[in-house]
Amino acid sequence: MSKSSTGKGRGTGRATLEEVARVAGVSTMTASRALSQPQLVSSATRARVERAVLELGYVPNRAARALASRQSRVIAVLVPSLSNAVFTAVLDGIQDAVEASQYQLLIGNTHYSDSEEEKLLRTYLQSDPDGILLPGLSHSPEVASMLETLRVPVVAMMDLAETPSTLSVGFSQLDAGMALTRHLLGKGYRRIAFVGAQLDERTLRRADGWRQAMREAGLFDQRLEIMTPAPSTVALGAELMRRVLAELPDADAVFFCNDDLAHGAIFHCQRAGIPVPGRIAVAGFNDLPASSLMLPSLTTVDTPRYQVGYQAASLLLDLIAGKTPAARRIDLGFTLREREST
Repeated sequence: MSKSSTGKGRGTGRATLEEVARVAGVSTMTASRALSQPQLVSSATRARVERAVLELGYVPNRAARALASRQSRVIAVLVPSLSNAVFTAVLDGIQDAVEASQYQLLIGNTHYSDSEEEKLLRTYLQSDPDGILLPGLSHSPEVASMLETLRVPVVAMMDLAETPSTLSVGFSQLDAGMALTRHLLGKGYRRIAFVGAQLDERTLRRADGWRQAMREAGLFDQRLEIMTPAPSTVALGAELMRRVLAELPDADAVFFCNDDLAHGAIFHCQRAGIPVPGRIAVAGFNDLPASSLMLPSLTTVDTPRYQVGYQAASLLLDLIAGKTPAARRIDLGFTLREREST
């Protein structure tokens, strides 16, 4: 006897799909279709199946479904941080894109670590994800090797690949870094420092953009560059601003690699009685919600974080469904926000 008197599978303590079908008064196939492809059954049938699911406490067996359909209905997502507002917005976009798709997300935090990214990817591949969303384009040799052998689509987020062989959704970090630096040059600033922390690939590309714009203007000076691998925080921004003022007394503007650092820099100047931009201009990157509320409000680059997540997940779902993408490289652009700090 394979079922208990309550209709639950022997030894599992779980209601079965067959029991759901019996209570709902439909065939097992119809019950399965109502749960996996609800658009293919009538609303009345779907309602009966949903009531039976609630009554029995039925939980679908994902492993069995994956075996039958050859799809896991899982998408793996890796991000560098779960506390950084930039990546929480990206995740919001991803979640909204997949909400009605019957897919579940496996979300991993790499903590900006190559080794952690490799560990998470190895772990998540055991779940046979139908697709993968990754932050950026740079990976360790071990991760790059794994990605080359995958038979599922992979979409890179936040930057743009140089070749169509890599699917990517984002904007050019290098171009954005150049644009902000050129803006400062256009305002008349000449000794423009670049301050970077964390030193992830996005920060390094922004720094490349700063260098290129400064070289084009004939004003590049290696001494104007301050870089630290320390995690980016508002407190670190205040400390780095102290360094700029002490080590680069002739600097007339600072391009911080993100808004957190720039916020800390402005707070330090306020405490020290240093006028911004009267004595030194301050610019950031990402246009976090507080940046327009700073005093002075922060000049920064508005990045389409939510749209990056939404468009990347939408592209991945199309690829999983076998659709040919209209583009393999989706440039969402960026917007310069000029405010009082420059």
